[in-house]
Amino acid sequence: MQASHLLLEEPIRLASILESSTPDELLDDSQILQLQFAFTTTGDPLSGQDRVDVKLSVAPAPPRDPSQPNPKNAFSSMTKIIGTLGPSSRDVETIEKLLNAGMSVARFDFSWGDSDFHQETLDNLKKAVRNTRKLCAVMFDTVGPELQIINKGEAPINLVVDEFVVLTPDATQQASSTTLPVNYPELASVVKPKDTIFVGQYLFTGSESTSVWLEVMEVQGPNVKCLVKNSATLTGTLFTAHAAGVPVGLPTLSDFDKEVISKWGVKNSIDFISLSYTRHAEDVRQARLHLSKLGDLYQTQIFAKIENIEGLKHFDEILKEADGIILSRGNLGIDLPPEKVFLFQKAALHKCNMAGKPAIVTRVVDSMTDTPRPTRAEATDVANAVLDGADGILLGAETLRGLYPVETITIVQKICAEAEKVFNQAVFFKKTVKAVGEPMAHLESIASSAVRAGTKVRASVIVVFTSSGRAARLIAKYRPSMPVIVVVIPTLTTNHLRWSFTGAFQARQCLAVRGLFPMLADPRHPAVGSETREKEEHRPVNLQYPTMAESSTSTNESILKVALDHGKAAGIIKAHDRIVVCQKVGDSSVVKIIELDAY
Repeated sequence: MQASHLLLEEPIRLASILESSTPDELLDDSQILQLQFAFTTTGDPLSGQDRVDVKLSVAPAPPRDPSQPNPKNAFSSMTKIIGTLGPSSRDVETIEKLLNAGMSVARFDFSWGDSDFHQETLDNLKKAVRNTRKLCAVMFDTVGPELQIINKGEAPINLVVDEFVVLTPDATQQASSTTLPVNYPELASVVKPKDTIFVGQYLFTGSESTSVWLEVMEVQGPNVKCLVKNSATLTGTLFTAHAAGVPVGLPTLSDFDKEVISKWGVKNSIDFISLSYTRHAEDVRQARLHLSKLGDLYQTQIFAKIENIEGLKHFDEILKEADGIILSRGNLGIDLPPEKVFLFQKAALHKCNMAGKPAIVTRVVDSMTDTPRPTRAEATDVANAVLDGADGILLGAETLRGLYPVETITIVQKICAEAEKVFNQAVFFKKTVKAVGEPMAHLESIASSAVRAGTKVRASVIVVFTSSGRAARLIAKYRPSMPVIVVVIPTLTTNHLRWSFTGAFQARQCLAVRGLFPMLADPRHPAVGSETREKEEHRPVNLQYPTMAESSTSTNESILKVALDHGKAAGIIKAHDRIVVCQKVGDSSVVKIIELDAY
């Protein structure tokens, strides 16, 4: 393959491989030390034979004031990290560490645990957000048509190679080494001999000792007799099953999912829905129709989760309807031959990139569920996902029940940051412009021009003003090499029954897009608009996320100054830097370049 086809800077300097991947300004307070030197002179200075003794002592740096926001790691990587919260990561202290390590979206999976459990976890997340002053979005992952096996007895189940086990729809049966009750009564009617069924612990790691491959031998009425292909011990209360290439006739958005969204989702204003087992564009349309009837949730974005052959076959139509895509490589890797998985990833990410829609990759560091360090293959896999164009990395078992949730996010963030250093933005930009074609839409032209200007003048950041987030996502589509500070201006809207502000959803939803770092302008800011000030009594007082500014001036320049001050505090803007600003002035969209000295 020619080098021009690689989304990689050529050549990679050997020195860059040997350099530390953690700049001093991004070190944790606990890692920063003060070096103290003491000089002592002995001997006769006049004779030229004196000796200088140097004593070096190391002491911790003065502690940072905990009342002040810590900007470290705020812009450490452009790629977003989605962490699944659960037993290993649900207390306030741990969630604070996850946020500081780089988590930008918290995922809640109702395949296990009840609403009270997840509500307590989410309440802890809100406390951690306030304490760290770091934005974090909320993603609800639907159960959908997932095949589940419940182990009521909770005892480990030992399955031995070449022995038989029966899958039965009889929920009264106890899970054992000979019988596994499954939640799909029609399983016997859709499988046939020689089909493969994979069974593993919920959010399984893929380890051959904790998951099992079954081969269908025969159908016995409603039951399915299978041959165990490898010895394994199933532990836990919930196992998931996946029949390779077999269509499952269960609804994509189940009644259980609808109930959770209508109650828990509405109560907590969820930002994203991860629509599990999306198979057709109609699945997305039906989910959006359900959200449209639930008040503010009409703003919730739907990420289609591609997990099987059906979803793969209808990928293009699903991409048009969905707000984003999650490549669920765990289940899809069962449906596809192993040698085809990488082709799907590269093709799917390319399509998402050209459409300007965020793409999330799953199942990258499974081994860190039990170990503090990823394998070499896993580390390379994360980097390749970034180089392929992924917007984010989704972590499941590693943070939900893993032993090292904070370490996992920390190392994934570091790998992403290293890969971004060699991502060939120039090649990507040209390919994206070519794919869009001419004539460009007005906003697309403005977005690409902002990125081109930022590259040409070597800007430190791009600042974009937006109310819907669309302009920011279009800028991110062209993968600028510098961070994009998104200033979300709240908009006052009405449904003829009540007034409400939009902006909080749009700000948090930027946290799933590579390179975007949102800030929510305060609705009371005079620059937001006179109609907003007139309805100030209606501003949402229940926002649990930090707002960007509370200023007394009446121009967008004051909001811009606050955004730039935030960039200075985070260490990404310094004296004499150039900044690209993209904003609307009247009816015109404007891209301008400013020198920091003017601010």
